[in-house]
Amino acid sequence: MSFAPTMILKSSTRAINRTELKTMNIQGQSHRYLQTTLSRRIVSLLLLGLMLLTMNISVFAQTMDKANPTRTSYNSVKVDGVDVFYREAGPKDAPVLLLLHGFPTSSHMYRNLIPQLADKYHVIAPDYPGFGQSGMPDRSKFAYTFDNYAQVVDKLIRQLGVSRYALYVMDYGAPVGFRLASKNPERVTALIVQNGNAYNEGLEQFWDPIKAYWGTGGSTEREAIRWLTSLAATKWQYTNGVKDASLVSPDTWTMDQALLDRPGNAEIQLDLFYDYRTNIPLYPQWQTYFREHKPATLVVWGKNDAIFVAAGAAPYKRDIPNAEIHLFDTGHFALETHGHEIAKLIREFLGRNLKSGGQG
Repeated sequence: MSFAPTMILKSSTRAINRTELKTMNIQGQSHRYLQTTLSRRIVSLLLLGLMLLTMNISVFAQTMDKANPTRTSYNSVKVDGVDVFYREAGPKDAPVLLLLHGFPTSSHMYRNLIPQLADKYHVIAPDYPGFGQSGMPDRSKFAYTFDNYAQVVDKLIRQLGVSRYALYVMDYGAPVGFRLASKNPERVTALIVQNGNAYNEGLEQFWDPIKAYWGTGGSTEREAIRWLTSLAATKWQYTNGVKDASLVSPDTWTMDQALLDRPGNAEIQLDLFYDYRTNIPLYPQWQTYFREHKPATLVVWGKNDAIFVAAGAAPYKRDIPNAEIHLFDTGHFALETHGHEIAKLIREFLGRNLKSGGQG
């Protein structure tokens, strides 16, 4: 049978092919299984990684929220036709803290304090006309007086829907804020005074040439105090009485001076120096407000201040026996060197004395 070997070979080949096919099939199935399993594992790992990433982002966001829960916004509105700039931060339904700045600065002096308070309080810090980013109308069209500033601030906060607020007053902020408080005492929930004067004891040698100007209103006396608008004077305000001047950013006096150097601004400042005389007769009225209403009061003062001397801090306790008074070993702009300490005191003070409930 000559065909037998060929048939056996073909038969064997078919058998081998079937075996190879089965093996290949098994290998294919195994490969597909491994691919499927590997794919599932990769997908699972990716999902797990995504979950962990999401959790990390969430935790990071929460951490960031706790560290910096709000952002400061920079706004401007018209008040009697004048652009009034203000910084604002914090929950709109939180108790309001109104920050009023001094000379020669603006709400910029509160740039570091605002984020330290805005997690719990609705903080508003305006610039007076002629200061900072607010408009600077011509002196013939706008009265640069403390009476007028108080009216502008009052109209601003009413326009913002604020009916009750705690007051932080510094330097010029004191005569502006105390006008508001004595006129509408029911609106003020607490007072924070930082180198802001309401007593004769706070005015010493620095004020002598200014008092001479008050006495005459003349050009000679006006020119004698013009140096107070110079760069040297502005830098002096920030550094005098400060133990370590390297703690005070040169950006402070540089920015303030750039605004003071605007054409016509020096005349505005000299007008205000002259108008400061109108504050002194109001001291008894403000002191009566302190005695009769006894607002919760925190006094924080740079004790080396040559402008409003430390002797002006203690009398607050005379009229407000429960007033808290803290003196710091620094100068006029105490926030520049002791901002964190002052912020901590403010948080503790407001936490004890303000109820939640927003603007009232």
